[in-house]
Amino acid sequence: MRIIYIMLNIRTICLCFGLLGSTSALASALTITPTEFPLTNPFMSTIAGTPASLQPNQLPEDKYIDQDDYKLNIRPEREFGLPDSFWAVKKLHYRIARQPKAAPLIFIIAGTGANYKNDTIEFLKKVFYSRGYHVVQLSSPTSYDFIAAASRSATPGISSEDADDLMRVMTAVLKDNPTLDYTRIDLAGYSLGALHAAFIAAADAKKPEFYFQHIALLNPPVSVLRSTQQLDKLVQADVPKAKGKDGFFELIFSKLSRFFYEQGSVELSEAMLYDFQRSSEALNNEEMAMLIGSVFRFAAADIVFTSDVVNKRGQIVPIDADLSESSSLTPYFRRSLFCDFACYVKLQLLPYVQKSQPDLDIRHLDNISGLASIADYLRSAKNVQVITNADDLILQPVDFAFLHTTFGDRLTVFDHGGHLGNIKYIPYVEQMMSTFND
Repeated sequence: MRIIYIMLNIRTICLCFGLLGSTSALASALTITPTEFPLTNPFMSTIAGTPASLQPNQLPEDKYIDQDDYKLNIRPEREFGLPDSFWAVKKLHYRIARQPKAAPLIFIIAGTGANYKNDTIEFLKKVFYSRGYHVVQLSSPTSYDFIAAASRSATPGISSEDADDLMRVMTAVLKDNPTLDYTRIDLAGYSLGALHAAFIAAADAKKPEFYFQHIALLNPPVSVLRSTQQLDKLVQADVPKAKGKDGFFELIFSKLSRFFYEQGSVELSEAMLYDFQRSSEALNNEEMAMLIGSVFRFAAADIVFTSDVVNKRGQIVPIDADLSESSSLTPYFRRSLFCDFACYVKLQLLPYVQKSQPDLDIRHLDNISGLASIADYLRSAKNVQVITNADDLILQPVDFAFLHTTFGDRLTVFDHGGHLGNIKYIPYVEQMMSTFND
């Protein structure tokens, strides 16, 4: 099953869990921006990403970036402390890339389950750094390190609360780095991180602290509920040659093995995946859907496990379990894999919310956590721009309609690219950077 982790690292597939909308059906309401992005299959583009030849070619290498990782000890007030086995995430890690002089600063928020140094956020760091920015990279509130070290509830899913936790972290970052000489503060997030960025911007507009000048929402979800429901369905794709999940992984391995044998080498990269899908061993749509769904089942398992342990709910790990540094967590994580996003919402998130709001149900939960709940702010926020794709797997026609009526000419919809598949594509990058022009 290691290929799942490899592909997750190669392409940060965050929240890619919707049904395909019809581009032609959207064309009457939306202005679609045509591109020459070569991957027209949304499953393939979501997995493989942008071919290297189509990415910006003048981004700095890490050795030329003045950057360091830091730790925050913000100790959120919670009923229970962290077990010893969580020693590595008792402090929240983040990364800062610094310019040699006064410069604009941007916070970048990662997508579902992703930490502050994954592939997508590292790429965005290099783009903004090359344009003269100080860059602060933050983990998603749904990542296990953030849940453990920074979340007050350790139960992510209420967007306003997740945004509040992020803002506490952002404030602490600035306080802990008084020599960071910045001229203004901007904000960006991708996938679920884009939704969090929107909620942060809305909160800051009511009670200004950061005074964001420019905000970019990159491939955001509109309704978290609709998105997670579709993600859970991807794992159920019908793959006739695979018997159960183990059989599916064996099928993927056998295809890759034959491909590597024919190539005479083993090289895991975006270019390899692009060539692989042009070979006789290419995955079909059902296989790619199940691969994407399986990746996100692992992301859900991280959330389920960490939230259960930190809150001592006893659904995954027995309340009296002694999780020492030497304890094996494998049996518990294995149990977590049987609980998808819908399971997490039903067994952990909703009961947590109902402690203070007994009458709140799943639909109401979605209403307060989706972009629609801050639509009035988003309609008037001229400094907020959205970029997405007409075949983005996380969006349905109703979501495109919301984006169109809410953002108007601040919405850019590329004709194809899947979910974040074209985020490294030069036209996408240039459109993103146009948000930050003074």
